[in-house]
Amino acid sequence: MGYMGYMDMGLHPGYGMGFGMFEVMFGIVFFIIIGMFVFIIIQGIGEWNKNNHSPRITVPVIVVSKRADISHHSSAGDHHHSHTSTSYYVTFQFGSGDRMEFHVSDREYGLLVEGDHGNLSFQGTRYLGFERT
Repeated sequence: MGYMGYMDMGLHPGYGMGFGMFEVMFGIVFFIIIGMFVFIIIQGIGEWNKNNHSPRITVPVIVVSKRADISHHSSAGDHHHSHTSTSYYVTFQFGSGDRMEFHVSDREYGLLVEGDHGNLSFQGTRYLGFERT
């Protein structure tokens, strides 16, 4: 028997190592993405729980600003799908000068006007309602 080189044994220099590295990198990226989803879910549950344990507060405020956050999602493929969603936010100012922004429904957003005076009801970071005075 003579000398068997890399090619004779079916081993190619660099190929086995490169494919193994791809598998490792794919695994790392996969676990990072899964970890991010788990973190976001735990964070959401934590905020929900904190809000549930916060007192319901009603205080006099002024509506100082409104904003809409529009996000556009599209997917390519055999059929092009597009989806646009809008999130609405209103900032209220307390008598102390402190401000707090809340996510509100499209209906609430449409009813509120900058400069409105009234009573804001909230629980933690959860908007409960606004009643003009």
